Amino acid sequence: MDPFTDLCVELLSPLGPVRTRAMFGGRGFYIDGLFAALIADGQLFLKTDDVTRERFVAAGCVPFSFLTKAGERTVTGYYRAPEEALESSPLMLPWARLAFEAALRAANAKAKKPAAGRKSAAKKAPAKKAAVRG
Repeated sequence: MDPFTDLCVELLSPLGPVRTRAMFGGRGFYIDGLFAALIADGQLFLKTDDVTRERFVAAGCVPFSFLTKAGERTVTGYYRAPEEALESSPLMLPWARLAFEAALRAANAKAKKPAAGRKSAAKKAPAKKAAVRG
């Protein structure tokens, strides 16, 4: 790994075990198994959602965006970490918590949705008719 990735792992690790993997031409960060951050273009971006996004916007953070193959700009729900948060774990902790909480909400929402095409056992198995004896 490179020094910036190492620094980000160190900054995020107070929340739990941090695992990284190459993706999007950068690195994805999993905190305690949940995808919560990424490095792109040499910047750390943290996951947001409707609950946390305004805190990042109010702090002047900008979203990660990219151009699609069709040349259209796509804006994601990942916002750049505040510069001062990169200085120490205590300064990063509140921002990393927001990202982890957003990742947890996303995972919980995903777990509650039924898988496409999956039928319940009651619908799948035909009902057995009671034998009529007479």
